[in-house]
Amino acid sequence: MMALVRRDLAIRRSYRLAIVGDLLGGLVSLAIFYFVSRTLRPAEGESLAGAPNYFAYVAVGVAIVTVTASASVLLARSVREEQLTGTLEMLASAPVRAAETALGIAAYPFVAAVLRAAIYVIAADVVFGLGVDHPDWLGFAAVLSAALAVIAAIGVAMAALVLIVQRGEAILAMVAFALGFLGGAYFPRSRLPGVLEALGSITPTRFAFDGGRSALIQGEGWGGDALVLLAMGAVGLPLAIALFSGALAYARRHGTLAQY
Repeated sequence: MMALVRRDLAIRRSYRLAIVGDLLGGLVSLAIFYFVSRTLRPAEGESLAGAPNYFAYVAVGVAIVTVTASASVLLARSVREEQLTGTLEMLASAPVRAAETALGIAAYPFVAAVLRAAIYVIAADVVFGLGVDHPDWLGFAAVLSAALAVIAAIGVAMAALVLIVQRGEAILAMVAFALGFLGGAYFPRSRLPGVLEALGSITPTRFAFDGGRSALIQGEGWGGDALVLLAMGAVGLPLAIALFSGALAYARRHGTLAQY
């Protein structure tokens, strides 16, 4: 697993401009939302999870969406790149279990995503000012850590899908968008139509958004969301690894590991 992490880190370091571009893209998104918050005001009585303003509300959402998209979609794309470069067959023939392969490929995107989220939140507070008085940074880190297992489950399941269908970019993009949109990254779930609001209330990212905002904005009340995320991860990650193992076995049987 560590060998895969070192390999992915070496590859990413060879594209330094791309890393800078990714970071700048996220900061530009924060800047856009900041000026939107200066232009528009939420409707009277609108709940923003206790946030003093819309920017504080959405900045947390953007940071967690970064983790969700990077650690799930990028994991699936990594598997796709393994197919295109012809290294997936070598990984599949190595004397390691499917779970080790899946978690090894996932490790670097996870670490990179968490670091990006931290940079975005700190930049939002230092440059633009979140306007929060007593943030619980340790609580925010705890919620983000609890969410990683759930996000890992989603990413490994997406990687399994790529092994079967090869070209699943559109599906991956839709799933990543739905996780943020329905979970309440950019606006309160109460603004969604009835069916979508109900669906959003059980979306895993909903608990990450709620817990993260409770920690940073209210400074308390994040424990329940963290426990729900841990429970979801404890159930979802083994299921996702089993799905990945089955997809890998299917690709081996049908000789499609290198097919693209």
